[in-house]
Amino acid sequence: MGRSPGGAPHADTTGSGAGRTRTAAAPAQGSPQITAARRAGLLVTLVLGGLTAMPPLSMDMYLPALPAVTEALSAPAATVQLTLTACLAGMALGQLVVGPMSDKWGRRRPLLVGMVVYIVATAVCAFAPSAGLLIGFRLVQGLAGAAGIVIARAVVRDLYEGEEMARFFSTLMLISGVAPVIAPVIGAQVLRFTDWRGIFAVLTLVGVLLTLVVVKWLPETLPPERRQDGGVGTALRTMRGLLADRVFSGYVLIGGFAFAALFAYISASPFVVQEIYGGSAQTFSLLFAINSIGLIAVGQLNGRVLVGRVDLDTVLAAGLAVLTLAAVALVVMTTGVLGDPGLFGVSAGLFVLMAAMGVVMPNITARALSRTPHAAGSASALIGTSSFLTGALASPLVGIAGEGTAVPMAVVQLVCALLAVGCLLVLCRPWRRSSAEVGTT
Repeated sequence: MGRSPGGAPHADTTGSGAGRTRTAAAPAQGSPQITAARRAGLLVTLVLGGLTAMPPLSMDMYLPALPAVTEALSAPAATVQLTLTACLAGMALGQLVVGPMSDKWGRRRPLLVGMVVYIVATAVCAFAPSAGLLIGFRLVQGLAGAAGIVIARAVVRDLYEGEEMARFFSTLMLISGVAPVIAPVIGAQVLRFTDWRGIFAVLTLVGVLLTLVVVKWLPETLPPERRQDGGVGTALRTMRGLLADRVFSGYVLIGGFAFAALFAYISASPFVVQEIYGGSAQTFSLLFAINSIGLIAVGQLNGRVLVGRVDLDTVLAAGLAVLTLAAVALVVMTTGVLGDPGLFGVSAGLFVLMAAMGVVMPNITARALSRTPHAAGSASALIGTSSFLTGALASPLVGIAGEGTAVPMAVVQLVCALLAVGCLLVLCRPWRRSSAEVGTT
């Protein structure tokens, strides 16, 4: 075991022999690439924000069109929801490949290849004649889009440490959080002028523009002396070393369960708002935007006020507590124990649940990555894979009882919240670790 920059022990991910990193030193914060990237400041932040915004854009622009896709392709709702599951599963599996690749070859090359494949797959989705083909190319879209997610996190780890890293992730949440606010609105407006295929045409154009921005303005942040040698075997040993760290694994699982609760909302809310409560696509996009604004606002509170003043694990525990209480309230409301709360009541519960994510997600990422200074790509891949796989599993579960009830959504959210709390208490155990182990991160 080694120690992270904040003082916390981390798994020895450097391996041995051919799999060892070319230097065992801490991140070279003074290297020319990192100095240039940090000097770019806002520009690099915007580029990374754009990369992390691609998943919500790919998902949320498409959400208002789910009922229309169901009708156009003559497919049941559960089958159409698999187009979301396929994209999520692709993003999860793709990160396992791209993360280690970025540790070996640097950040830019795998990122650009992934972006090009994403553009092609998204364009094909626009012409899919059947639900089966759409599901297949949504899987490819997710596999390729994973590059932006995993490499953006790895770049942040290359550039920042400790509390500064937590603040940066909160800033990224502000930028990437705009995507889920405007994406359903854009999707709903696109549907006013064309059908659901036009949404994929817009996503293709966004992918092209973002690729050009990356080519011009995102520098390489992993210098050759910090890259890892070796092939697939080395990558697997590196990930095994990361997972051997109980605390790191705990944070990864917390992130996965929290994301599953979030995606239960994302995949079920179009049907809850439009089918159960009779709202329009415009109403759904407005409510989705309001909930996303709550997530962004709390994320900024976390980065600007809480980080550096309150222990990150304490903030994380508070966020998980609020998340759990919101899920309990949603179970009570959707089961009708206290009567029918209507769209307003359910929307209020979902708003609180989304807001809690504003402190849960950035702090989990910062705490996990602070333990892995030498394999940020692989660590980022494990964090993302856990999140997207659990999200993919949550998607079909929320529709298991049909389109006429929101109970499965609320139950999935509550179970995931309780599992996340359990991982914090059993695996991470921040209050049982010494102050040297917890550190300031």
